[in-house]
Amino acid sequence: MSLNVVILAAGQGKRMRSDLPKVLHPIAGKPLLGRVIDTARELNPARICVVYGHGGEQVRSAMDAPDLGWAKQEPQLGTGHAVLQAMPGFAVSPEPTLVLYGDVPLTRASTLARLIDAAGNDKLALLTARLPNPHGYGRIVRVDGKVVRIVEEKDADDAERAITEINTGILVAPGEALARWLPQLGNRNAQGEYYLTDIVQMAVTEGMEIVTAHPDATWETDGVNSKSQLAALERVHQRNVAETLMEAGVMLADPARIDVRGELICGRDVSIDVNCVFEGRVVLEDGVRIKANCVLEDAVVGAGSVVGPFARLRPGTVLGKDVHIGNFVEVKNSQIADHSKANHLAYVGDATVGSRVNIGAGTITCNYDGANKFRTVIEDDAFIGSDTQLVAPVTVGRGATLGAGTTLTKDAPPDTLTVSRAKQVSIAGWKRPAKNANPEKKV
Repeated sequence: MSLNVVILAAGQGKRMRSDLPKVLHPIAGKPLLGRVIDTARELNPARICVVYGHGGEQVRSAMDAPDLGWAKQEPQLGTGHAVLQAMPGFAVSPEPTLVLYGDVPLTRASTLARLIDAAGNDKLALLTARLPNPHGYGRIVRVDGKVVRIVEEKDADDAERAITEINTGILVAPGEALARWLPQLGNRNAQGEYYLTDIVQMAVTEGMEIVTAHPDATWETDGVNSKSQLAALERVHQRNVAETLMEAGVMLADPARIDVRGELICGRDVSIDVNCVFEGRVVLEDGVRIKANCVLEDAVVGAGSVVGPFARLRPGTVLGKDVHIGNFVEVKNSQIADHSKANHLAYVGDATVGSRVNIGAGTITCNYDGANKFRTVIEDDAFIGSDTQLVAPVTVGRGATLGAGTTLTKDAPPDTLTVSRAKQVSIAGWKRPAKNANPEKKV
């Protein structure tokens, strides 16, 4: 079935109290609007049109892509007026049009597919939900079980406010009918706006069948109007991610204390301790253990490796098998081969590290000269003593040992001890300075 999708993203979001347009605020590292667009793409529509307004070009430049059409709503006169702005981009045809909202980020594609199936090519389909406290939502008014209209909260009487079935705003309508109805909308209501929901009455008048579908969970249709609501949906999303991970066999010490802001791919028998953050695309192979308070971004961790606690793996990190990255160690754009370890307070950046290498506490690769970055190579079986600085570009040969405190500026030959230190001197009779018991008053 051919499908058009309209995403309404023109709202100002005053309650966000932010210069950033509401639809660009992130859930799990991705803008709200980006999540809605991704869900729409799962439906394989013929066309997606985003209606933008507040934050205009900022929204468009942040989210623009070849498969997106754009329609500007200015001034912003309500949801019906917003959808009308998108219609010139669609050929008038019976194919259905799905209306989504850029600040409702967690609707599942499976829920939308169910709504689309219910609509077919000739019915108006509404996504509705039942809430114990429906305050603020438009109510679904039925007569003999059939939907006859939607009444907004501000326009409802007491009996209508008692209805618990609410309109989520998401709907599917035949394209030809939508093109016919939208220009007929009026704005005689408490808000003085052109409500998209008024097309329900038009469908009833024409005798078109109105059907409904329901989400599996009410949070699928929750919108974001404040930072508090944004935080609440963030936790919903993260809990869903945690449940998916655990169903796949991942051991989470506490599913409420993990943040996945991208794609986390896990092998068998992976365990993740509390307060860990995963950004971008992270791969954890079989038997990996991530200890508490680690941050991993665009990294690959080989089988049987242990990371943390308090470690950071930055983009471009690839760890081999049985690698140990310990507390307060940072690795960036580096490959560390099997059975190597950096257990304490080290920085490994722009480096190629071989197998069975020991990187001592306090070691840093000095990879940046203020203008350019250079690479460090540490070959197999090397031992790097504590508090060593490797000033790139430099190579540590196979089996080499660097004494603690060494500043390496030239290649270290293989199977050799290299030491670079000032001569140790002890000065007899030296006294440590002491405070004056009666210091003179300073003027």
